Amino acid sequence: MKVRILSGADVRQAITMAEAIQAVKGAYVQLSAGEAVVPLRTPVPVDKRNGVTLFMPAYLATSDTLGAKIVSVFPENPERGLPLIHAVVIIVDAVTGRPAAMMDGTYLTALRTGAASGAATDLLARPDARVAAIFGAGAQARTQLEAVCTVRSIETVWVYDTMREAAEAYVEEMRTRGRPIPADISVAASPAQAVCEADVICTATTSSTPVFDHADLKPGVHVNGIGSYTPEMQEVPSETVARARILVDSRSASLAEAGDLIIPLREGLLTESDIHGEIGELVAGQISGRQSHEEVTFFKSVGLAVQDIAVAELILQRAAERGLGAEVDL
Repeated sequence: MKVRILSGADVRQAITMAEAIQAVKGAYVQLSAGEAVVPLRTPVPVDKRNGVTLFMPAYLATSDTLGAKIVSVFPENPERGLPLIHAVVIIVDAVTGRPAAMMDGTYLTALRTGAASGAATDLLARPDARVAAIFGAGAQARTQLEAVCTVRSIETVWVYDTMREAAEAYVEEMRTRGRPIPADISVAASPAQAVCEADVICTATTSSTPVFDHADLKPGVHVNGIGSYTPEMQEVPSETVARARILVDSRSASLAEAGDLIIPLREGLLTESDIHGEIGELVAGQISGRQSHEEVTFFKSVGLAVQDIAVAELILQRAAERGLGAEVDL
């Protein structure tokens, strides 16, 4: 039995952000149509390390894609000079149940999370969006910017992180990436400076309190909230959420896991009916998106295994076509 093993470098070579965005859109459509089996992720806390390892299986019936991701989030890692997130993704042949591939999931996680924001930005941000603000300066923040710049002609970027050195390193790296990422990238001295002119905001932090003030937002901004993945975490102010057109990746998962929604619900500023719908419904044309130039839109993503396996399946296809990775006998 041969299994294709793909390194992080192989994953990077196999797929573009634009391709990942399309794959994620397709996965969201299947999810919202009831064509996906996605158990709630199973967390295994590692309390003495302040970390957690998550087990995330999924099956997409329409595309016949089956697999799982194991991902660890250890907040103390950056202090050790290690990534916040480590992950591996396994793809299983949905016809025979045979393991087909195992690939590095660390970059894939950042890629598919960026692709989720890229999909939402494509569907919800104003067409004339030119300024982006990124909160956080880790691996997730890098693909957030890449994805936003893939779907909008971003000219100016502001980056804010509580660790200024991390933000400065981010700016230095991203300035040299080239198209579609602009060279005009700066470290913001404050959250207010980051968001005051922003047309698109991406929050990619592990914060338990809002990372910017609602009063500092301009009308018509689109916000992608991707860092809050527990009921206690909150990146986006409750007032912003309450005043926005809200779309989610999964209604059930978001209501179970996303502090960005659970906290304003608990505060009485929001009801479940205020959630406009799932992004897959918007992709499929079943619900409406932005209603005006001035409307604030908010996409809340808790991250779903359907994103991982949809992108991983495409990576496997491209890797097989190009001879990437290594085939091993198990």
